[in-house]
Amino acid sequence: MNQFICPTCHQTGKSAETLTLKALLAVSLTELRDIEYHFCPTPDCSTVYFSADGSQFFSEAQMRERVYQKHPDDPSVFVCYCFRHTIESIKREPKAVIAAVTQGIKAGLCACDIRNPQGTCCLGNVRKESVR
Repeated sequence: MNQFICPTCHQTGKSAETLTLKALLAVSLTELRDIEYHFCPTPDCSTVYFSADGSQFFSEAQMRERVYQKHPDDPSVFVCYCFRHTIESIKREPKAVIAAVTQGIKAGLCACDIRNPQGTCCLGNVRKESVR
């Protein structure tokens, strides 16, 4: 498995699909190149996405959504972008939120690949928050 190191914080990032960047970046899409991009989940790093060659960085200021991983202690930040659950709503009713998200996924209503900045299913993050 390749490791993708964020050039800003030098922590391991995760592969990100270009479709996710196209959906979530609030910049002209002419800025994207035909290159691999990666997601940096490090909370104290200003970079959200970076190119594989390290020449491009996109910060949270360039996003359409605030990024959960960058604000893990902010009760108003979305953890689930498809069904709009925040840290606060998960803390209030953890079992109900997990059930609702699970039901939404089963119903085919999930679009984490284009709505969640990490580009993958948020259910793991929701479950983590429910016990944190």
